[in-house]
Amino acid sequence: MTQSNAYHSFIDTGPKLESAWRGVVLLGRNVQSYKFALARSLLDLAVQGKSEVGLEELASPFTRYLCEHLRLADKQGTPASSRFLDTCRQFIRGEIDNDSLVQETVRSGFNNVLDAFHTVGNDAVPIEFFKVSGTQARRRVTLTDDVYNLATSSQAGNLSEEIEARWGLVETAWKLGIELRTVAKSVRLDRKTAEIIIQRGPRRNSMARARAALGGYQKGRCFYCSTEIAEAGSLVALAEVDHFIPWSSQQVIFDDAVNLDGVWNLVIACQECNRGTGGKFRNLPNLATLKRLHARNEFYVLSHHPLREAIIAQMGRSPDNRADYLQQVWQTAHDHGLAIWEPPQRAEKAF
Repeated sequence: MTQSNAYHSFIDTGPKLESAWRGVVLLGRNVQSYKFALARSLLDLAVQGKSEVGLEELASPFTRYLCEHLRLADKQGTPASSRFLDTCRQFIRGEIDNDSLVQETVRSGFNNVLDAFHTVGNDAVPIEFFKVSGTQARRRVTLTDDVYNLATSSQAGNLSEEIEARWGLVETAWKLGIELRTVAKSVRLDRKTAEIIIQRGPRRNSMARARAALGGYQKGRCFYCSTEIAEAGSLVALAEVDHFIPWSSQQVIFDDAVNLDGVWNLVIACQECNRGTGGKFRNLPNLATLKRLHARNEFYVLSHHPLREAIIAQMGRSPDNRADYLQQVWQTAHDHGLAIWEPPQRAEKAF
């Protein structure tokens, strides 16, 4: 499958509106974090009932999110310098006031992100979430009905969590730079905190909450039965992180040869499938579900750093290598006596 076909396989399957949005947020390369700040801002404005805003009004939530992240991670892009980000840093240090920050944001903060927001890979997603009119500082952003539908949907909470999780993953990649490829095999789940981390001896880099970091690639649905689940909060259907190949087989079968805490083996599941009556528990999902795991993992590869590097380091460089790796691990577990579990289908599959 070509990269272009892979993008379309994600965007064109499942709920089309949600898939297009998630394609924008989760897939493709990022050289700045502006796309994430704009995505959060659009959802906020939609919730507030805003239909059209000028750049000055858009600058308020946009810079708020950027400054929140700058306080936590100073590197918010790959370029060596950015006049706009330097202005945000001056604001954080109290060297300029909010009016000055807004003026610089209008002048340079939206230069590329408004035009590039809807582009994934080499193509535009099939749904527009806003339209831009006017020129330069007089540009106005008109929200479409689609972004309102997203902001009021059952997936709205998940979508905000996924933006923050993806943002955290990308920040970590920028912080580590080229070092990421050398530590990619250390990307794994911390079972105590349910976070995706990079563990190198005593050094631990927290990257994102696992439910939100992984759930978007499953389109907010249980990997096994496809029912909607929440990636955060306290709802009954709160997502749970599950090891596709049961973690109980780590030492019994695989020892250190296979990392079952690797992101390739982690799925987000509803409580009923994970440990309810007739649930998976320590059993092995069937071969049809293994194929879906391969498809889901290929979405990680599309996401670029750092999930891409982790998958490649842990499974192989080509899609065929990764499919073979999954098959071998599954067969080894089966040969050691793990019972096959047939997942239920409670809703239409999202991918």
